[in-house]
Amino acid sequence: MSEARFGSLVARGVEAVTHDLDDLDRGFWVVVADFEGSVTAVRMAHVDRGAPPPVAAGAGHAWPALTGEWRTSLDHDAYVAGVEEVRRRIAAGTVYQVNLCRVLEHDLPAGARLADLGVRLAAGNPAPYAGTVDLPEVGLEVACASPEAFLVRRGDRLTSRPIKGTARTAAEMLPKDYAENVMIVDLVRHDLGHVARTGTVEVDHLCRLEEHPGLVHLVSDVSGQLRHGVGWAEILTALSPPGSVSGAPKVTALEAIRDLEPVERGPYCGAIGWIDADRDEARLAVGIRTFWAATDGHGERVLRFGTGAGITWESDPGGEWAETELKARRLIALASGRLAP
Repeated sequence: MSEARFGSLVARGVEAVTHDLDDLDRGFWVVVADFEGSVTAVRMAHVDRGAPPPVAAGAGHAWPALTGEWRTSLDHDAYVAGVEEVRRRIAAGTVYQVNLCRVLEHDLPAGARLADLGVRLAAGNPAPYAGTVDLPEVGLEVACASPEAFLVRRGDRLTSRPIKGTARTAAEMLPKDYAENVMIVDLVRHDLGHVARTGTVEVDHLCRLEEHPGLVHLVSDVSGQLRHGVGWAEILTALSPPGSVSGAPKVTALEAIRDLEPVERGPYCGAIGWIDADRDEARLAVGIRTFWAATDGHGERVLRFGTGAGITWESDPGGEWAETELKARRLIALASGRLAP
């Protein structure tokens, strides 16, 4: 059965589909927003907020092992050259930080369902903002193990929790990681300021360490009180794309991304989650640690996964490539069947 699952919340029954955020005036919506700006929102008929954990599919229906190599949109040399180009732009004063990403791709076996991959990720790589959107009838098949909150809304309170800074252990976190986090926090404060009441934007927590399977992150919390009369479209437009996966200043960082990344990111680095327009609530993840089904240039069904790193003047090109591998390693191993959940 088609459904969307976010922790203990499960939504079923497609009522409507829109690509216009102004339509989100009532009802419960599952939302998948691409990094490039397109949005698919699906109004759901039934919502269970206390659903039991998903059960793995039986023999013959579980997520299949993936054999063969994953393809990458940027190989080692191309990624290192991209890091060096970002550093040249920083030296020229056009940008301070750019999140440079690559997209991995693998052929998707016939009959494979991302709902089954979602079960595998939930067991092998639990994450606070994980979600699975298994709505193939509207073109959405996503399995997300995101540790990062793009937007949490409760009433008129908005919170974003940007992640910048990744290492295998806390002891390996560099001064560059802390500086990068502070830089992106300032960007998120600026974005929230477009829709928050004057004087209400605050940094609730700065650069706290969070442990996740196989790595640690620096996480900050930024919040604000929504101005009266501001709707969902204005909120999401002000915050998109997420600052932690674009860069600063955002305009010139996005220019660098368009110049250096050969493929679109799609749901990766976008927003994945739900909006309850009746309750003025939302829980949207930044679409990192995320797999999605797509169609390649030959019309074949493929599985994609994105990974990236934040580039600053202090970045070591080889070290940034290694960070993209660190972020992908466990998830790719789980999806490929090389690591048991």
